[in-house]
Amino acid sequence: MKIGYPCVNESLDCSSSGTFRLASYNEERLVQMVEKNLACLRRILEYNLEHGFLFFRMSSGLVPFASHEICTYNWQQHFQMTFRRLGDYIKKHNMRISMHPDQFVVLNSPDERIVRNSIAELVYQGSVMDLMGLDSTAKLQIHAGGVYGDKPAALKRFIQTFHHQLPEAVKARLVVENDDRLYSLQDCLELHAETGIPILFDNFHHECLNNGEPMEEALQLASGTWHPQQDGVLMMDYSSQSPGERKGKHITSIETELFREFLTHLNGLDVDIMLEIKDKEASCLRARQVLEEMALV
Repeated sequence: MKIGYPCVNESLDCSSSGTFRLASYNEERLVQMVEKNLACLRRILEYNLEHGFLFFRMSSGLVPFASHEICTYNWQQHFQMTFRRLGDYIKKHNMRISMHPDQFVVLNSPDERIVRNSIAELVYQGSVMDLMGLDSTAKLQIHAGGVYGDKPAALKRFIQTFHHQLPEAVKARLVVENDDRLYSLQDCLELHAETGIPILFDNFHHECLNNGEPMEEALQLASGTWHPQQDGVLMMDYSSQSPGERKGKHITSIETELFREFLTHLNGLDVDIMLEIKDKEASCLRARQVLEEMALV
């Protein structure tokens, strides 16, 4: 079992998603920013290794505007060796990696332009993992998308886009996450049945939106969609409700006893856990201590 946090390390004085305004785009600025972003990513990975955090969600913004038509520079070739060295470090230390495109990536949109842009973004992010030499257990995490007043039709559009428009390299990395408002675990299982796409399970979203499945059963259902060799063990997001806030708002800092109780539902299931909690590595450290106490790492 591996544990980690997404994108940003609050303890370090750098960002791996530095950017600039589109209006001021030029190749020199792009190269300078990517150099900074990749250097920071290396520092984050080193920090994570030191603290036993072997699951990390890389920022979508490593290469600013990479999927935008303005970016014609061959950044893949320019940074080929840097990406490869990062990948070698990840593989040497048996880290698990994911990326989670922003909310504008919607494969079931009725707007063809949005779908094209979404695919371009997935191709970019998948190419980052390819350049690192990571296998297909490194995943691209998306939501099913919108409902647009007709969920069956929206699900059908997702399935058609998956089969007819996505490159094979993207299909191999893609996973779909159950969300807290529109697409439940059962909806994602329907997508899996038609596409083979694994389900990245989110416990908090399942608490907000479900079809009555107990947590233990839900975890087993999601895990069953992952091929042990091609996909690796189940990836999941963990969080809990922020007290006194709107339903679905993530907690600021982990409640260790609640986390400990959640772990009992695994019932021997091996998972890699991404903490979607605001204070990032601070909660991750406390969660890892719980895992150590329970002999799960």
